[in-house]
Amino acid sequence: MISYDTSHWLKALAVHRADTFRRLWPWLLAVGLFTFAIGYIEIKHLRLDDDHIISNLPVMHSLLGFAISMLLVFRTNTAYDRWWEGRKLWGQLVNTSRNLAVKVHGYLPEDGASRSFYAKLIPLFAVELQQHLQLERTRLELDQRPHPEIPDFDRSKHVPAQVMSLMTERTYRLHREGQVSGEQLLTLDKELVQFLEICGACERIKNTPIPYSYSSFIKKFIVIYSLTLPFGFVFSLGYLAIPVVMFIFYVLASLELIAESIEDPFGTDANDLPMDRLCVTIQSTVEQILE
Repeated sequence: MISYDTSHWLKALAVHRADTFRRLWPWLLAVGLFTFAIGYIEIKHLRLDDDHIISNLPVMHSLLGFAISMLLVFRTNTAYDRWWEGRKLWGQLVNTSRNLAVKVHGYLPEDGASRSFYAKLIPLFAVELQQHLQLERTRLELDQRPHPEIPDFDRSKHVPAQVMSLMTERTYRLHREGQVSGEQLLTLDKELVQFLEICGACERIKNTPIPYSYSSFIKKFIVIYSLTLPFGFVFSLGYLAIPVVMFIFYVLASLELIAESIEDPFGTDANDLPMDRLCVTIQSTVEQILE
């Protein structure tokens, strides 16, 4: 995720990381050449005048422009809602991890092995959740020696659930051994439940994309709308219609690309959530509390 100061306009104009222009320039070139060809045929070859029926096409474009703008607004808002919900879930994971660590710190002896067990399992859940959402099979190792009671996980199964199973089993065993009272068990169990609920909510965002028919229709609408602009614009703008049509296509297509970029917030793109940084935050905070 790119961190920046929203008040620096010049820096925002100068820096082009993750800029949509890099992805669209072949399309922009094709649109410019198409506009030039239409203008050349209408002006030089067919010699159409301003009274021709084709010159009235901008009226249709003005009506369709409102429709396409509403579709793109809904598209970008929906994508941003998914991104922001993912950020709230990971913020909730940070808070839940801290709350569980604080309660374990208050309930268990300072020199107990269980404190070290939770100090490694709590941040490990965040790391495994990140890898699970990014569909990677390689494990991001924590900067610490493995705990003797933490086995190697079965990577063919749901790893975050395996991490929570270990913490839940350890918590109930502490209750059976009398180190945790019934009231304390209920408090710890309430925090433990939050972990898999957060995981399930993230999976819902990850595994439920925008309906294909809706996304496909917007792309087709943008292409058809942009490619019909030259037929009417060349009557009033001449060859100046080339940069105008290219700019209109750039704006419309960029909005769609931005929506595609942020609708899955758990990837590794520049606009995705800083899950690496959040995992480090959870690890450092939990270690400070329990160790």
